[in-house]
Amino acid sequence: MGLRLHNTLSRRSEDFHPLEAGRVGVYGCGPTVYGPAHIGNFRAFLFYDLVHRYLEWKGYQVRFVMNFTDVDDKTIQAALDDGVSLQAYTDPWIDRILEEADVLGIRRFDLHPRATDYVEEMLELVQRLLDRGLAYTTEDGSVFYDISAFPAYGQLSGRDLDQARTGERVSADEYGKDDVRDFAVWKGVKQEDEEVGAAWDAPWGRGRPGWHLECSAMALAEVGETLDLHIGGEDLIFPHHEDEIAQSEGATGQPFARYWLHVKHLRVEGRKMSKSLGNFITVGQLLDEGVFPAAIRHQLLSSQYRSELNFTRDGLEASTRAVKRLLAFEDRIREHPVAPDAPPTSLLALSDEATEGFTRAMDDDLNSAGGLAALFVFVNRVNAVLDEVPALDPGERDRAIRVLESLDSVLGLLEVGRRSRIVDASLREWVEERIRARTSARDRKDWGAADTIRDELAERGIVLEDGAGGTRWKWEEDAG
Repeated sequence: MGLRLHNTLSRRSEDFHPLEAGRVGVYGCGPTVYGPAHIGNFRAFLFYDLVHRYLEWKGYQVRFVMNFTDVDDKTIQAALDDGVSLQAYTDPWIDRILEEADVLGIRRFDLHPRATDYVEEMLELVQRLLDRGLAYTTEDGSVFYDISAFPAYGQLSGRDLDQARTGERVSADEYGKDDVRDFAVWKGVKQEDEEVGAAWDAPWGRGRPGWHLECSAMALAEVGETLDLHIGGEDLIFPHHEDEIAQSEGATGQPFARYWLHVKHLRVEGRKMSKSLGNFITVGQLLDEGVFPAAIRHQLLSSQYRSELNFTRDGLEASTRAVKRLLAFEDRIREHPVAPDAPPTSLLALSDEATEGFTRAMDDDLNSAGGLAALFVFVNRVNAVLDEVPALDPGERDRAIRVLESLDSVLGLLEVGRRSRIVDASLREWVEERIRARTSARDRKDWGAADTIRDELAERGIVLEDGAGGTRWKWEEDAG
């Protein structure tokens, strides 16, 4: 069937066909860096990662750009409050977001542009809008987009021109404009802008770019006049993405994006996340608590991106158990004995079924929940085979391992989970020495000494498993 996506623009599911065969250009709206990113932000970022990985898994050459909004009302006010320059304030937050993204296995995109590095491109875009009669200047040096001059305005959100704008990032009419529905593409300079270094010279007056202009300029500069995919949270549909379309198409005369994907907000313990409710959670907080990073990733991918996700502590525990099962399964199948004369099993058929089920789910509007289900059905069925046979045909075993690695190259659970249990050579040597000492104590029937060594290892988070083939060890988070 091939990949099908629910396009916000058309409000229906469509077959995915990029503008250029085999190549996909994607722009994802990134965070405004005035504080730590919360788990709602990271639900969107992990979806971006899923899109990136799956498109590459499907064989596309992908150009993926996700920006950082480092100049807007919030970042300027935060820098003022701290008494530092805009860059001094935003740089550490950008570093922190990228570090947390690394921990969760979000692969770096091709480019992470910062708005302040694209002011020249923004000035050129504003001039094109002025030249085409789609924007106008005001006495304070601001420039506004005249949405009455763009008849297609509202096509993404379904709003019409008679509806007043809501949800803007500035109080209504802080900057003078002809119509309340118009939006700023350039904002005349204010004293606070100058104080933090957030002002630039422009032919129509010194000032700074509007929030919506920033993404248009970065997307056009780094992906192209027509994007294959534009992605963001559902809160960005209006006004942000609506305004991006008006600016970009007004300037270029070309469709801005062929497909628009929007991630639904998540809830925390059944309620909307807010600081006043005490359920505002950041990834940094969870990591500081020692939450398994792969469990965070699992829970945030456990629901299809357009479905509601209720992020809970119980859910994190369930996700931790799920990832542990996956890690244990990987160890088990890699270590299962093989023999050239082993009788055939159902592993080849199960491997094919897993790949087909995973592809079917992901092709259905990137249904990560279905993709995860296909993976864990595979794990359960292969475990049942391993329970029954003492040895596997090497080709069958290797095929199952390749399928496991292939599906995880999209979901990233083993990839992230393994990092949490990496040990250096000296620690591994110490563990193995302690196991030898415990084995010697058991041979002498010195059960007290053997138990003491087991407890010593347990204090380091290491669990022992005794079997007919000897004693194996694993990290505590992989057990259960």
